Amino acid sequence: MNAEAVDYDLIVIGAGPVGENVADYAARRGIRVAVVESELVGGECSYWACMPSKALLRSGHALRAAQRVAGADAAVTGSLDAAAVLTRRTAFTSDWTDADQVAWLDSAGIDLIRGRGRLAGPRRIAVDDRVYAARAVAIATGSVPVLPPIPGLAEAAPWGTREATSADHVPARLAVIGGGVAGTELAFAFASLGSRVTLLSRGALLDREEPFVGEHVATAAAAQGIDVRTGAVVARADRAGDGAVRITLADGGEVVTDEVLVATGRRPNIGDLGLETVGLAATNAIDVDETMLVPGTDWLYAVGDANGRALFTHQGKYQARAAGEAIAARLSGTPVEAGRWGAHAATADHVAVPHVVFTDPEVASVGLTEAQARERGVDVRAVEYDLGWVAGAKLHADGYAGRAKLVVDETRRVVVCATFVGQDVAELLHSATIAIVGEVPVERLWHAVPAYPTISEIWLRLLESYGRPEPK
Repeated sequence: MNAEAVDYDLIVIGAGPVGENVADYAARRGIRVAVVESELVGGECSYWACMPSKALLRSGHALRAAQRVAGADAAVTGSLDAAAVLTRRTAFTSDWTDADQVAWLDSAGIDLIRGRGRLAGPRRIAVDDRVYAARAVAIATGSVPVLPPIPGLAEAAPWGTREATSADHVPARLAVIGGGVAGTELAFAFASLGSRVTLLSRGALLDREEPFVGEHVATAAAAQGIDVRTGAVVARADRAGDGAVRITLADGGEVVTDEVLVATGRRPNIGDLGLETVGLAATNAIDVDETMLVPGTDWLYAVGDANGRALFTHQGKYQARAAGEAIAARLSGTPVEAGRWGAHAATADHVAVPHVVFTDPEVASVGLTEAQARERGVDVRAVEYDLGWVAGAKLHADGYAGRAKLVVDETRRVVVCATFVGQDVAELLHSATIAIVGEVPVERLWHAVPAYPTISEIWLRLLESYGRPEPK
């Protein structure tokens, strides 16, 4: 397809943070780009996920941090102003308007096409009643929540994460179904705002993390007044005429609540995209190579949640930077570096995905868990250390509670996983990510001296637990 026969070099379906980054990195290389968006430019993260949820959590974190320090605790005499927290949350969403994001697209030379985009054959995108032609197409449509098939639940008008993060009031009672990241975060947020929260989880909280993670978070949740029920299976939900929701559990127990929030996972948002017009099935996710190119094509890409590789905003943006550059390289006929850690390859998706759960305590983790590493046949050794024994942590909070774990590949002598649980541990994560991506030998890590007294001293304590290598 020659340049004269197309409307754009690249059309991106979806103008969330992932789509914006694909478009931006391609446009920087002189590629003519448009993005198609049916909702707000900036996507889920800006308006209903990352930003508003963390804004809801932050005030409670700050209050409890002060309450954990003698002297400061005496100055904290009241509770959170829930209305003020909701107002601050709304400020982070720009009151659910996208004028600033649209202005940024314009400044970057990227065209915006409003409407629902879907494929209409190879290199064709239909938006409402118009069909556009492009040399390349990138699908960046994110993910959507999954509503479990629980009798009566849909009819009970449950909240999803969107309704929770955009709520204009704090319910007196809130039941949360789901003990994963979104469920636990929002349970902490609404408990701090004054709701009586019941958290219902089939398994342990945050059970994809190292085992001690869920234990620490569950203990802290209970201390904050959250009724944590693990092993809880919801059998039915019914909203009564007075507005209350009655949740029936499989063991015969009941929970009566004013609102029920369902946070039981998400799936790639790839339905009704016209994938069948190019010979693809809208199954669980779109398969891609390391440059986000769909195998069997030389023009179609799927980036972020749409490919199901790592459903985190930051990881999708990482993929987007690689994909935008790769698309521009292919369209301009320049070499593509798709090998391991190449400029156009999203290698970190497989070995170094950092993520933070903004509960209180925070959970920060990167890389494979010990169990995942062993399942892959990696010869590993793990060490753990109580963060409460670190001087810098003690300065952050009296009676500091937390734990850290390092998993080392014994064959290569490099870190493959680091997990931290505790107050203010999120900022420890990037050092661990660098150690994993850089494949820094354990012997060299001994020369990365943590400043005293900081929480980063945990690195020294973990290395001491692992053991210093004998001189050669």
